[in-house]
Amino acid sequence: MTSSFEAYTIPGFSASTDDFGRAMSDIIGTDERPHCSIIVITDDSHYFSLDTSLKNISLQDHLLGIFRLRNYNYTNETDDNESDLQLQLEDVVSMARTLRQSSKCFTAVVLSEDSNFLETFAEGSLGGRLLVWTSRLLVITRLSFSRLRFLMSHYWTFSMMNAIVLNLEEESQSDKGGVYFTSPYSSSDSPIIQIATWSHKGGLKIKRKDDFYSDKFANFFGATVNVTALPYAPHWIETSEKQADGSTTKIYGGTDYQLLSTIAAALNFTINVLQTASWDEVAQRVEERTSFMATVFHNVLPQRLERYDYSYTYEYGSLDFCVAKPGLKPQWQALYYPFTNGVWLTILAALVVVPLFLRLTYKQTLLDESNRFAPSHFELEIIFATLLGQPLLKQLPGSSTFRTILGTWLVFAFIVGIAYRGNLTASLTIPKYPPRVETVEQLVTTFDRITMPPFGNEFIQFFKQSDNMLYKTMADHMSIVPSVMEGLRKAIKGDEAHVAGRRYMEQTIAKEFSNPDGSTKLYVGRESILPGISAWPIPHDAPYRQQIDRVMMSVIEGGLYEQWSRNILRQAQSESRKRTREYLAQKKSLSTNENEMDEPMEDDQQSSRPSKALTVVHMQGPLMLLLLGLMVGGLLFSLEIITHRVVAKKRSAINC
Repeated sequence: MTSSFEAYTIPGFSASTDDFGRAMSDIIGTDERPHCSIIVITDDSHYFSLDTSLKNISLQDHLLGIFRLRNYNYTNETDDNESDLQLQLEDVVSMARTLRQSSKCFTAVVLSEDSNFLETFAEGSLGGRLLVWTSRLLVITRLSFSRLRFLMSHYWTFSMMNAIVLNLEEESQSDKGGVYFTSPYSSSDSPIIQIATWSHKGGLKIKRKDDFYSDKFANFFGATVNVTALPYAPHWIETSEKQADGSTTKIYGGTDYQLLSTIAAALNFTINVLQTASWDEVAQRVEERTSFMATVFHNVLPQRLERYDYSYTYEYGSLDFCVAKPGLKPQWQALYYPFTNGVWLTILAALVVVPLFLRLTYKQTLLDESNRFAPSHFELEIIFATLLGQPLLKQLPGSSTFRTILGTWLVFAFIVGIAYRGNLTASLTIPKYPPRVETVEQLVTTFDRITMPPFGNEFIQFFKQSDNMLYKTMADHMSIVPSVMEGLRKAIKGDEAHVAGRRYMEQTIAKEFSNPDGSTKLYVGRESILPGISAWPIPHDAPYRQQIDRVMMSVIEGGLYEQWSRNILRQAQSESRKRTREYLAQKKSLSTNENEMDEPMEDDQQSSRPSKALTVVHMQGPLMLLLLGLMVGGLLFSLEIITHRVVAKKRSAINC
């Protein structure tokens, strides 16, 4: 930035450069906003003729800065000259953007008679994010109208941003210059509209004051607007409909599409969905400004803000994990399920301690005919008999200590027996599932492989940069799969988890991974991995953002978006119930015709029945215990017979 002024003349100019300064002063004088910052970007050809004009602007209570591109030779379009111009503009745009960010309002003025200079500025200001819609751009030049039309039509800075151009065409026979404004969406035939004239004698004459820096995006007049999206239910749903001529037409739906349709109706534009092959391409089209916006759910991440901006945050978007439902525990373990490990250990300790105390208190009573104490297993018989609900048929000793301990044991055995039998009934009839993975910590410790769809690369990088070791560890376990469907198919095997948006996974699970009776094979964890907000990606500093945000805010605050979500969920539930009714009707028909009513069903299917009979599957534990007892008893019986015969032979041998 410089403030020095020197007398300087550029050979080859027949027209006075003083017109540029006076025109700039007249146009800026129409700005009624107080305390605005104004920067002037020019080359040597006009820098030294701005002294008087700059003083006039300063007197209008404006903050002023001037940027001069030195030694730029507009007549020599060599590669070195182009590179030098770009480097100078990068520095100028960077400093000017800092000034704009710290200012209440901002106007940029560009003075040049060279088309190449204006093209370089248009590209550099766009890449350097110099302008937003609330800032203003004034370009004063002297070009042929055909060349000016090309610049204003083909460069985003001139066509889309809040810019006007004053052209003092050198070849014009009139002393007037036209002030032009590009309106890419209007009812007129030409997007370039003349809104004022300026002359050296008459000054500035505005045709319509409302057209001066007017809003270009309040009405698109039915123009086609390009957007990008990919199927991501329930936000964006695509279906194909076959036409009479054999062709297929895509039908769009979902909450985000309905939101887009509402915006299109309010702003009067036609939707054109660009075909994209991946989520990276969806965002890339927005970065390139080929797409006005990606009209589908996107989480707001710091890395993404470097590539594009976001619209109004319309949805609470969480990143969640989905895993397979744990399988049923083996039914032969049903005898063990009623109590936890701690209870079983306590009962086992009681079976050791109580007989010991009974033996210690058992002295002289209940002697047998040989004046010997009762056998050592006498207490064990009492303990196990009472624990199994058997009566006490043997004579008990009269010791008060013995009877006190035994009475306490009877109360304990009664409570334990009742509790065990009640829980055993429940464990036999109700499926027993292992604990589910519900938290992020459990997810990381349980699964060594966690998948994400292609858009997950940004999330993985985000987790790796986290200070939380839990998220860093999770990022090391993560990998990319081609699609959410592929990730869910792998997750259903039980050794992997899949991470994506909650609503999308719930919708996909209900549609693709549900049993005929309505139960599902997958579930979404209770705790979210990354709770946050979501919005639509739009290009950096998009001038139409305020119009999009205004309509979106009205829709969200009116409750329409949530109502659309509920309608889609209600429709999915209705379809699920319909499938369930069809399944039950088919099952009933088969059972009636083929006498299959008594055949065992899967546990998930049985849980939907109000009552059920116990099957062989449920009684595996008792039957296996009985079989084991019979085998042990048979083995002991065989050993007794063998032992008896061996002893008998020895006795026979001795007698002989």
